[in-house]
Amino acid sequence: MKANIHPDYVDTKVTCICGNEFTVKSTVKELHVEVCDKCHPFYTGVQGATKKTGRVEKFNRKYGLNNGKEA
Repeated sequence: MKANIHPDYVDTKVTCICGNEFTVKSTVKELHVEVCDKCHPFYTGVQGATKKTGRVEKFNRKYGLNNGKEA
């Protein structure tokens, strides 16, 4: 590697909007993020609150199909 061309690699204080703070290594001293592992819906389990509909069911509902059953 060439000397004196790389940025300094320092401890970085990361602050989330929710108030969570943690330390990582980066080239900047402070970093502010909107979502972290403590408030992200995927990691907190809040994401599963709404029912997910499959593509086939959505297609059938959109075009009035009833899966081969007579109405």
